Amino acid sequence: MIRPTLKGQRLVALFLLGSLLFNYPLLSLFASDSRLWGIPLVYVYLFVAWAALIGAMALIIERRDQ
Repeated sequence: MIRPTLKGQRLVALFLLGSLLFNYPLLSLFASDSRLWGIPLVYVYLFVAWAALIGAMALIIERRDQ
């Protein structure tokens, strides 16, 4: 039997977090007419959440297990 690794479990948790971040209830919080530096807030939220997920995924994958 294959033993699940901690790295795999963290990646699954990150996937679930990403699916929550890009789901309707949270997106509707930022879907207003407000702007940040002239950019609609929903676009700022999407880019920051996307970049944070990629950064977290890179940290999980590149981390050396002891």
